Amino acid sequence: MNTTIPTCDALLDAIDALRRERKAVILAHYYQEPAIQDLADFIGDSLQLARAARDTDAEVILFCGVHFMAETAKILNPDRIVLVPDMKAGCSLADSCPADQLAAYKASHPDHLVVSYINCTAATKALSDVICTSSNAVKVIEAMPKDRPILFAPDRNLGAYLIRTTGRQMDLWPGTCIVHETFSERALLDLKLRHPDAKVVAHPECEPDILAYADFVGSTSALLSYTRTSPATTFIVATEPGIIHQMEKARPGGVYLPLPGTGEHCACNECPFMRLNTLEKIYLALRDLQPRLEMDEATRKAALVPIERMMAISA
Repeated sequence: MNTTIPTCDALLDAIDALRRERKAVILAHYYQEPAIQDLADFIGDSLQLARAARDTDAEVILFCGVHFMAETAKILNPDRIVLVPDMKAGCSLADSCPADQLAAYKASHPDHLVVSYINCTAATKALSDVICTSSNAVKVIEAMPKDRPILFAPDRNLGAYLIRTTGRQMDLWPGTCIVHETFSERALLDLKLRHPDAKVVAHPECEPDILAYADFVGSTSALLSYTRTSPATTFIVATEPGIIHQMEKARPGGVYLPLPGTGEHCACNECPFMRLNTLEKIYLALRDLQPRLEMDEATRKAALVPIERMMAISA
């Protein structure tokens, strides 16, 4: 197979030409590299991209994110080709809740409703009663019958935040995101000391010691909206720093300080899986229509049910 890739100057033009030729739509999460965000047809968080995947009429969907996001696009669009620039772009949070272990939990807790964060595999979604995202999780939990116990999977930090926010007691699956669990409280306090007027904005996947200092907690799209409209001009950003590109575009005069991770001299606050996607891999995926995400129909249909319930609740 020919693997020749255009030079840097011609790469974006080549991607655009292939996008038109393949009748493709490019979806990108906020945590992608700025260059990938800028070439995408749609950019957003998990819920926004799930809706874009459902509503597009493109023949090919190229998903610049991680594997479970592309799976969601395939669940909603079974007759379309779904491409992932790098199939190794997985998710530590999704990996923390294998379907066989969730099935075992359900067998021993038959009365529990399973509410799963969208950051899980298609097989895990297929075992869930309803899916949620960080932007609609409160609404989903509040819509659950009061007389049924709930398992919230797989993110224990988001689950704990939902317990505090809604007052609804839930069992929590012990999963976490490797990025959001690594943020340093010491680094946060140091930034607050040096920038006393800064507002702390945090994703609910963060550990409780970080959320305790947050002026605003929300999904990636909610954080973006807050930094765009807040009277403050300086923000400490406690989520994957890819979102800062959109913050700077939405409000160029703001100051956005990424919260470091606990590792010294490392990019611990960057998702290593999101960063596997590159412009070169996007070009090759569109050129070769590979790597292509496939899914057995039984899993797809089972996973579609809790996603559609989420869509109905958050409509």
